[in-house]
Amino acid sequence: MARGIRKKLHLGSLLPFRCGTRSFQPEHSLIGGPGFSRVVFCNNTESQRVLTYGNNYVTSTKYTLTTFFPKSIFEQFRRAANFFFLITAILSFTPLSPSSPVSSVLPLALVILAAMIKEAIEDLGRKKQDIEVNNRKVKVHRGEGVFDNAKWMDLEVGDIVRVEKDEYFPADLILLSSSYEEAICYVETMNLDGETNLKLKKAVDATSKLHEDSGFQNFKAVIKSEDPNANLYSFIGSLQLEEQQYPLTPQQLLLRESKLKNTDFIYGVVIFTGHDTKVMQNSTGPPSKRSKIERRMDKLVYFLFSILVLISFIGSIFFGISTREDLENGTIKRWYLRPDDTAIYYDPKRAPVAAILIFLTGLMLYSYLIPISLYISLEIAKVIQCTFINQDLHMYYEEADKAAKTRTSNLNEELGQVDTILSDKTGTLTCNSMEFIKCSMAGTAYGRGVTVVERALSRREELPSAIEVTNGGGQVEYSTKAAIKGFNFFDERITHGNWVNEPHADVIQKFLLLLAICHTAVPEVDEETGRISYEAESPDEAAFVIAARELGFEFYERTQTSILIHELDLISGRKVQRSYKLLNILEFSNSRKRMSVILRNKEGKLLLLCKGADSVIFERLTKNGREFEEQTREHVNEYANAGLRTLLFAYRELDEEEYNKFNEEFTEAKNSVSADRDEMMEEAAEKIENDLILLGATAVEDKLQNGVPECIDKLAQAGIKIWVLTGDKLETAINIGFACCLLRQGMEQIVISSETPIIKELEKVGDNSAVAMAFKANVLQQIREAKESLTALNKSSEALALIIDGKSLTCALEDDVKGLFLELALGCASVICCRCSPKQKALVTRLVKTKTGSYVK
Repeated sequence: MARGIRKKLHLGSLLPFRCGTRSFQPEHSLIGGPGFSRVVFCNNTESQRVLTYGNNYVTSTKYTLTTFFPKSIFEQFRRAANFFFLITAILSFTPLSPSSPVSSVLPLALVILAAMIKEAIEDLGRKKQDIEVNNRKVKVHRGEGVFDNAKWMDLEVGDIVRVEKDEYFPADLILLSSSYEEAICYVETMNLDGETNLKLKKAVDATSKLHEDSGFQNFKAVIKSEDPNANLYSFIGSLQLEEQQYPLTPQQLLLRESKLKNTDFIYGVVIFTGHDTKVMQNSTGPPSKRSKIERRMDKLVYFLFSILVLISFIGSIFFGISTREDLENGTIKRWYLRPDDTAIYYDPKRAPVAAILIFLTGLMLYSYLIPISLYISLEIAKVIQCTFINQDLHMYYEEADKAAKTRTSNLNEELGQVDTILSDKTGTLTCNSMEFIKCSMAGTAYGRGVTVVERALSRREELPSAIEVTNGGGQVEYSTKAAIKGFNFFDERITHGNWVNEPHADVIQKFLLLLAICHTAVPEVDEETGRISYEAESPDEAAFVIAARELGFEFYERTQTSILIHELDLISGRKVQRSYKLLNILEFSNSRKRMSVILRNKEGKLLLLCKGADSVIFERLTKNGREFEEQTREHVNEYANAGLRTLLFAYRELDEEEYNKFNEEFTEAKNSVSADRDEMMEEAAEKIENDLILLGATAVEDKLQNGVPECIDKLAQAGIKIWVLTGDKLETAINIGFACCLLRQGMEQIVISSETPIIKELEKVGDNSAVAMAFKANVLQQIREAKESLTALNKSSEALALIIDGKSLTCALEDDVKGLFLELALGCASVICCRCSPKQKALVTRLVKTKTGSYVK
């Protein structure tokens, strides 16, 4: 039987950007045609067996029993030296050979055999991993509403499976239902795309009520969909259930190798198995990797072979001349060779042929100029290196109980040839575990915590050590560990309900209410302790709702049309239960950089609550909503300098007529089946997310991972150049750079910024074309000046750091500028690209890899 179903949660109408009920789109008409011919009979083994789809067995090995010998032999003779010795071994069986064939064949055979054994051992390791994956267990419906454990490799298309929390999906599944009544689930796709934020998935309404094992006893459905393909982000299909058709989109697709998170269980039907799954469609067989050293060794072998040919050629010429003169005018010069009665090898009458044959003999005779043991010596060294790497305690990750594991020894030496590292910040340099640490409300800064970046800043500027003030007001040394996960906020003016005594308490109340409501998190009550925890798509959202709870606004239930809050009443000072009618959620996106909710309070007022980046919120404030703008800007800059992630909070009241007009337009866009559906929804949201009143700002800390400063410092000492590509502000990025030793004392900084007086003056005028031209010219001038500084500083051997913001980077990546920019950047020890979009990160990475041809990781 299924475990208790989570509290009612109806998000279908709340998540319009990703979870809204979708109608059939034009592309669904392709089903049944070429490329869209897959038919899956759900829970109907007899009908499904008519269709012969592949099984769920996967393999990642390089060889099989039948292909091992020919493929491994081919791999060995790709090496120039091995191929040369193969030729000499063949020639050793002819009379031309100056030595026994054994002396040529045996060393070659030993070298090839040793290399093949090494390949076999490594492939055996891959085979063991495949066996472990294929033998994992998952619950499969066996009929009569009974689920039983089965191996992954035994799954077939059409099987109904039940996946538990923190388990990987065994195949590509169509989500049918989950432990949530609304049939949503959270999925971690880190193994697929590297993203640590959770993805929200939702089943179609027709199957969302199947919460019990017994509900599948008589469940029958037919799915028609696209054929297997490698596109991770698209899926077209339809579900036929009880004569009704329901469209299927990527929102219902659960991919193999992704993991179920924050959801007790899900039920799904297998749609693609084994090598038909999207992750396997994207994978390629283990390539025949050859390191740079191996390729360089081949060049050395070619060079040595050229010398060998030259020696043999010169020797054969002199031998030919001497042979031709052995019988001259009846005189025998080299009588001991019997030139008057000899084979072709010493026949004076056929001296050119003898010279050619002695040339071949010379190649074999001098073949030891090329060391056949060189490759095998390297192979042995690589195997020993792999053993050291696997057993290195410094590379052991205690939290996950994982040690370093080498899957192949072919590229060991590449690790020592990396000269440039390009890194993101969140989740790479930092833990991606957010803690609410400071905030600004009604123009007043709250929170006495001190960040890692602030401590580094105080050390850099030789200020007194940072301290932290506890609730009791005493000074204590800074503690990096929060008592409550996600909440590291200390300020006696706000905690324990003391905020009601603060000036502008009404503004603080609205701020905390927005903190508790403007999100898509899901509350979960611990039945034993009664404490509420939250399941959120990102750690930022979780930190916000936890902070609201700790400061007196506890979000504890979400229904189809409302959010329920236990909040501290401003007048009575007591906790009361209030319900807010939730009308719309305008989801966050990279282009919008904000999120809003529209709700109706108990007085019947319509409120729009909005949170977002300062760059988009400040420009949407109404004239009367800028009372705290100056102070908030100052606080946001301070938080950014402290390495904190900031968001602004604002609100506005809506009148009925304005909301009804918006809702009509938004609903029409949401139900549209056109390709520009999302753009239409964003346009509708844009019209109502304005004339906001500023409430304040939040600041959360994403701590650096343990050992990051030491690691970066050692990489820098090794001469490796490090680029950090981040979305943070310029000041934030610089301070984080100092905190993680990317920037160091005495390092000259070259800053290329779009915030120059000339550009600001042109922007005030409002001539966009003039601004664009002047902006590009300004960036180009800054790069050229930086190049001149680079040339001057290189003579003094000083380390340089380049910091460039996102707008300037856009110009720097244009075709006529990127060469100059890259030349400048490669001359610097550290590069920080701030305010970067995901597209810019990809363009920078591609530029460095393609233009330099160097080792970039």
